[in-house]
Amino acid sequence: QMQLVESGGGLVQPGGSLRLACAASGFTINNYAMNWYRQAPGKKRELVAAITSAGSSTNYADSVKGRFTISRDNAKNTVYLQMNSLKPEDTAVYYCNAAPVNRILYNMDYWGKGTLVTVSS
Repeated sequence: QMQLVESGGGLVQPGGSLRLACAASGFTINNYAMNWYRQAPGKKRELVAAITSAGSSTNYADSVKGRFTISRDNAKNTVYLQMNSLKPEDTAVYYCNAAPVNRILYNMDYWGKGTLVTVSS
């Protein structure tokens, strides 16, 4: 089975840090761009961070740029999101997404079930 499993979420105080991990199983992430999305209650899902299949480039939402860092370890089939200087508005369920590079050949995304990050004092 092809799965993405997020971990590392939890409760953290404003200004604190968390490191999320997304472990893939049943497939290898080498040919996938990896993305972190988040969705807060009553809000639309938003892309917060993206990394190319080889890890050669990254992109971030303006709201997290400079605070979050996405990285990947293809040998471990895992992608990470380092979250620093967390703010209450970062509170959301964070979802890992694997997006195939060539959607003409394959157009199936993989999604994790999400991990809840709560930033509160």
